[in-house]
Amino acid sequence: MSQPKTLGALRRSRYSAPALAQRSVKDELRSNLLARLASSEPLFEGVIGYEETVIPQLVNGLLARHNFILLGLRGQAKSRILRALATLLDDEIPIVAGSEINDNPFAPISKYARTLIDAAGEDAPIAWLDRDSRYVEKLATPDVTIADIIGDVDPIKAARGGHILADELTIHYGMLPRANRGIFALNELPDLAGKIQVGLFNIMQEGDVQIKGYPIRLPLDVLLCFTANPEDYTARGKIITPLKDRIGSEILTHYPETVELGMDITRQEAWTERDGLPVRIPDFVAEVIERVAFEARTDKRIDKRSGVSQRMPISVIEVAISNAEQRALRVSELEIVPRITDIYAALPAITGKMELEYEGEIVGGHTIAHELIRRAADATFGARAEGINTDDVVMWFDVGNALQMEEEVSAGAMLAGFEGVPTLLDIVSNTGLAPDSDVAMRAAACELVLEALVARKKISRSATGRYGRAAPPERRRPNQDLFGGGLMA
Repeated sequence: MSQPKTLGALRRSRYSAPALAQRSVKDELRSNLLARLASSEPLFEGVIGYEETVIPQLVNGLLARHNFILLGLRGQAKSRILRALATLLDDEIPIVAGSEINDNPFAPISKYARTLIDAAGEDAPIAWLDRDSRYVEKLATPDVTIADIIGDVDPIKAARGGHILADELTIHYGMLPRANRGIFALNELPDLAGKIQVGLFNIMQEGDVQIKGYPIRLPLDVLLCFTANPEDYTARGKIITPLKDRIGSEILTHYPETVELGMDITRQEAWTERDGLPVRIPDFVAEVIERVAFEARTDKRIDKRSGVSQRMPISVIEVAISNAEQRALRVSELEIVPRITDIYAALPAITGKMELEYEGEIVGGHTIAHELIRRAADATFGARAEGINTDDVVMWFDVGNALQMEEEVSAGAMLAGFEGVPTLLDIVSNTGLAPDSDVAMRAAACELVLEALVARKKISRSATGRYGRAAPPERRRPNQDLFGGGLMA
C-alpha cells in the first residue's frame, strides 16, 4: 500500500496515532530494541566479541534513553556499532516535504514547515525519510566550526529569497539540525575545539539549539553518540568536563579477548575471496596472523596507549593471500594457499600499525615485526603440539645441514625438500596440522614447525629464508637474540 502523500491523508492513517506521531527518536529506538530483544534477534549484525561486555551496556544506555560515548583504542569497532544503530530505527518516517530538518508534520519546528502547513493545510505535501538517511556522522577535526555543527546565516539564501537577514528562512542549518528525528554520531570527540563542544550543551540538556543569536529555539529530537580514544585526552585534546557530565553513558570497548574471537572478526572483515584461483587458508596460518596482533599488544616496546588495531591481522591476511596468489600464478598451482613465508611478505601491514616506544624505536619496527611473527608461530605450534619431540629435526640442522626456502617455490617442491629432514613430516602428521594427502597444507605446516624452532633458538633462519643450525650463544651478535638465533638483517 502506498504511503500518504498529503497531511490530510497522513492524519487519516495509522501514523496519526499518538504512539507514532508524538514518539521521540529515543523512544523509537527503545521500542524497536525491546521488540528485537523479545524476538531474540541479533542486536548488531557483524559485531563480534562484545556479547558479554559492550553490547549489554549499550542496550542499557539505549533503554534508558541516554546519549552515550564509546571510549576505546583504534580498531575496536566503535564506528561499526554506531552505524548499526540505524537498524533500530523505523523503516521510514513522514516529514514535511522540502524540510531541511526533517520536520514532523504533526509538530513542525522550522518556519519553512509551519508556513507551508499554514498555507496548504490538509494538502501540505508529505515526504518519507528512510532509516539510512536519518543517520548523520561527522568526524571531529580541529577546523570544525560551530556553523558546520549548528548552522549560520546564509546571505546568499537571503538575497535569493528576498528575505531580511533577521528572517529565520535565511538560516543555513548545520549537520546537527539536519539530523533531527534521527541519530547524530560524532567521531573522535576530543578533537573538537572546546568552544564547539560548548555549543552541544543545550541540545544535550534542554534539547534545543540557538543559531547566531537568532531569537528562535529549535527543540531538536536527536540521539547524540560519540566516540573517543583515551590517548586523545592528552595527545590532541580533551572532552570538556561539563559536556562529559551531560553524556549519559560512557561505554568502554576492547580488543578481542581470545584468539578465536579475533580470528572470527578477521575472517568476517578480510577480503579473502579472490576473482581468480580459489583461496584456502590453513587454520594455523590464520592463527599465526591473529597471534601477531595479540603478541604486539603485550610487547613493552609497542605503545599501549595507541593500541594495536584489529585492522592489523585483517591487512596482514589480505597481503599474505596476495603474495600467495602471485606465487600460485608463477608456478602454475591450482589454488592459493598462504604459508608462513607469505606472512613475512606482509611486514608493511604490520609495521605501519605499530606505534613504538623509545626502546622499540632503537630496535626498529621491522626487527620487532619479525620477532612477533616467530613468537606467534611458536605459540600456534605449541598449542597443537604440546610434548612433541623435535630433537631429530634439531640434530639434523646441528650437524651442518641446511634448507633454503625460496618464496617462488611450489608446495610440491617445498615438500620434497622437507622430506629430507628426519621426523619433520611425522610431526606434521602426529599433531594433525595437515592431512597426509594434502601437499599444500603439509608444506605450510612444515614451515610452521621450523619457525617455532627458530623462535625457541634451536635453529636459525636467515634473511633469505635459509634454515640452519643455531649459532652458539657466545658467538651470537647482540641483535641475533631478537630473531631466535637467526641471521636476519
